[in-house]
Amino acid sequence: MPFQAATATPRRAMTPAAFVRSVVAAYARYGRDPAEALSKGQVLSDLVGSADGRVTAAQFEALAGHAMRELDDEALGWFSRRLPFGTYGMLCRASITAPTLEVALKRWCRHHRLLTEDVLFELAVSGETATISLREQRDLGPLREFCLVTLLRYVLGFSCWAVDSAIALRAAEFPYSEPGHVSVYPTIFCKHVRFDADAARIVFDKHYLSLPLTRSAADLDSMLKGALRLTVLPYRRDRLLVERVRRVLREARGRILGAEDVASELALSTRTMHRRLREEATSLRDLKEEAKLELAKQELMRGRTPIKRIAELAGFRNEKSFSRAFRSWTGASPREFRDRYR
Repeated sequence: MPFQAATATPRRAMTPAAFVRSVVAAYARYGRDPAEALSKGQVLSDLVGSADGRVTAAQFEALAGHAMRELDDEALGWFSRRLPFGTYGMLCRASITAPTLEVALKRWCRHHRLLTEDVLFELAVSGETATISLREQRDLGPLREFCLVTLLRYVLGFSCWAVDSAIALRAAEFPYSEPGHVSVYPTIFCKHVRFDADAARIVFDKHYLSLPLTRSAADLDSMLKGALRLTVLPYRRDRLLVERVRRVLREARGRILGAEDVASELALSTRTMHRRLREEATSLRDLKEEAKLELAKQELMRGRTPIKRIAELAGFRNEKSFSRAFRSWTGASPREFRDRYR
């Protein structure tokens, strides 16, 4: 079910009525009656036409799942041809045997073209980020938003499931104007959302691409029995959270960052950040000490920066406290360490 947050409470109504109307539009395209599907999702007729109505994850899962089977189209009318029920399961099977997420996503992009060329997936890596984008090859009409949001949520949900890790998005962009239900986008994707972009895309840390796939064929069989839940699995453990914290601390270079500052950079609550770090058998305090040591060692090995300045960059109040801490870390004073390196 592509329209609930990965950490949303299942009973909370978050999916906009606009997406319900998109499912109803698929029935209209095929000249079918959506009454049974709406009944399966316990969606009242008044809500279908509501400007600001919402349904729960369970309601939309029941509605969309019934529609895909009844219309035999997992694309729900987006494309110039049907995608028979089970199509995206085949796409998952083609990707699940990959050794890493990067290889799996490259397969996903390539094999999706076998399903349709109306929309093309593309994976690009630049600097520290990876981007999955969608290139539209035909006019998607009134189903455009529903299609692009769903496709990005499908590939994001599969990726999280495949590597058993939350994937924290840095940004999400969409090539249409801000919709009336814009408030749901930060929940679906991330807080950095932009509209009127040149294409639909999601951006994340490239290091996720190196994570190995941890799922077996048997795991996939089990997941596909409830495939629409793929994007709402509660992935709270981010296997790169420690690396992301380290990066924030490295980039501080002398700025004193509190827990609130670090959590804000990660788009997490302070409480959640501390809990997740405990799950990874570390703490913000330990990572801060590690970051100070690494920065100090790098500067000392360069051999040019005065030790007083290195103490400031590492976040110490004076050279004396820095020297005391450095000796406790390494067994040597900063000057002794520099001399040994030389």
